[in-house]
Amino acid sequence: MRLFVIAAIALTLGLAGSAQAAKQDFTLVNKTGDTVSQVYVSATSTRSWEEDVMGSDTLGDGEEVDISFERGERGCMYDLKVVYSDGDSAEWDRLNLCTLHRIALYWDRKAGTTRAVTQ
Repeated sequence: MRLFVIAAIALTLGLAGSAQAAKQDFTLVNKTGDTVSQVYVSATSTRSWEEDVMGSDTLGDGEEVDISFERGERGCMYDLKVVYSDGDSAEWDRLNLCTLHRIALYWDRKAGTTRAVTQ
């Protein structure tokens, strides 16, 4: 499981075009050595994954992408799921996006897992 970064691409959950950043906005960085083909960010209280915020784009190794929310979006606790080009996936539950600004994904070969480092 790995993560990737797409430079200078802003994706929006909700409506686009807000002048100010929402408190849940964050940058996702891929340091996994693989390509991320899908990214899902859903409120922890939701029982299913929302739409793939990448659309038809992918996030290559060493790339980053800004994930933006609609201004005024409520709630801070979200779950994150990434799906790699080979179909493998990784998930993180209960991320407080109101306190995070950057999530970097790393592939840990020894453990066989993707870890997320948050800032």
